Amino acid sequence: MTEVKQERIDVARIRAHSEEMDRTRAVPQNLLDYLIEEKLFKLFVPEQLGGRMLGLPEALSVFRHVSHSDGNAGWLTTIGSGGGMFVPNMTEDTAHELFSPASAVIAGSGFPAGTAVPAEGGYRVSGEWKYCSGAPYASMFTANCTIEGTDTIRSMTLMPDQVEVLGDWNAFGLRATGSHSIRVTDAFVPENRTFSIFEPQNTLAGPVHSFPFVPFSVASFTSVCLGIADHFYEEARSLGEKKWPGADRQAFVLGELEQHEREHGKQAGSFETAVRNAWTRHLAGEEMTAEEEQHLIRTAKTAAGTARSGVQSAIRHFGMDAVMEQSPLNRIWRDLSTAAQHTFLLPEPAGS
Repeated sequence: MTEVKQERIDVARIRAHSEEMDRTRAVPQNLLDYLIEEKLFKLFVPEQLGGRMLGLPEALSVFRHVSHSDGNAGWLTTIGSGGGMFVPNMTEDTAHELFSPASAVIAGSGFPAGTAVPAEGGYRVSGEWKYCSGAPYASMFTANCTIEGTDTIRSMTLMPDQVEVLGDWNAFGLRATGSHSIRVTDAFVPENRTFSIFEPQNTLAGPVHSFPFVPFSVASFTSVCLGIADHFYEEARSLGEKKWPGADRQAFVLGELEQHEREHGKQAGSFETAVRNAWTRHLAGEEMTAEEEQHLIRTAKTAAGTARSGVQSAIRHFGMDAVMEQSPLNRIWRDLSTAAQHTFLLPEPAGS
């Protein structure tokens, strides 16, 4: 498996677009070109299809590092790469056709919000799906549908000209992720572009493709939150060192930041250890027990929750510097607050 080293991620190049992305709610083409050149949407795509096929710990490190550069870029890298998890579920010919192009990237939804009516050679699909990150530039869309007259759910692969992007992503953070709703009206999808997420149809899988889905997803979104929090503490320390020079308040604020960042590092370290341990057992062919899954999920959610709560507390020390939308500190805080709202990161009921 090929590793992506952190130093390959051009932090300055990505971050140079942060203000523009937040203001325009779009990813500029030259940054999108960079993400494609670095194959950051293909971390779980096999090398024979032009991907990198990373292991889970290596990919999570990339998610965190790109998110440290910019939350929008990190989120889109994570979502885009996640689409590569469907490669083994498609027929081999379809996987080659759809994933071999350099710019191949999926947007879509796992919620079965559509209906598929059987037709000769495939299905006629209609429905509307929310939160399809990367919709403005996706080369394909996947959407789960219920087969009419049955309880069967099947995934449909749609082309951009079959999809209406509704442009309704108006969140206060991660503004440039293009996480819009999509609408499909009576579109024909041939049988060979449909699949079940539970049934492999080729031998293109790597070890990551058989890792349990929920821990994989929770770990992926946790890594985004950790990277954005890393950026926040970096920016906050820089600002704190410039404000209140020589005053007691400066020492107080920097001390508070150090305390929050220390706890952030502690929980992030526990999370990374849990991932490494789970991955080592996975490579050894050991099936993850329900208890082990829950441990990894709890450890991840604790790290993501600590990232969010620490930043929420720390930003209070910066007064009006933190409330203006054009402030980097404000933007980073909004991105983290938005990322941490994902369903996979919501707090669990006590005792669960």
